[in-house]
Amino acid sequence: MKEPKPSVNGTVVEALPNTFFRVKLEDSSEILTYLAGKMRMNRIRVLIGDKVKIELEPYGGKGRIIQRM
Repeated sequence: MKEPKPSVNGTVVEALPNTFFRVKLEDSSEILTYLAGKMRMNRIRVLIGDKVKIELEPYGGKGRIIQRM
C-alpha cells in the first residue's frame, strides 16, 4: 500500500502558463505547483489569491494542487 503524500495549505501568488502556479505556503516559502488532472478534467478555476491544498512531491521542488478551498 502506498504511503499518503504530505499535504500543506497555501495561497496562489502568481499564475503561469500551462496551469502552473507559484504558491506561498503557510511557512512563508514559495513553491512551483501544477494543477492536478482531476481539477483539469472538471475545469476547476484557480485564481490569484485562492487558498489551495497542495500535495508535495517527495523529491522537493514542485507540488500538485489537489483542492481549492
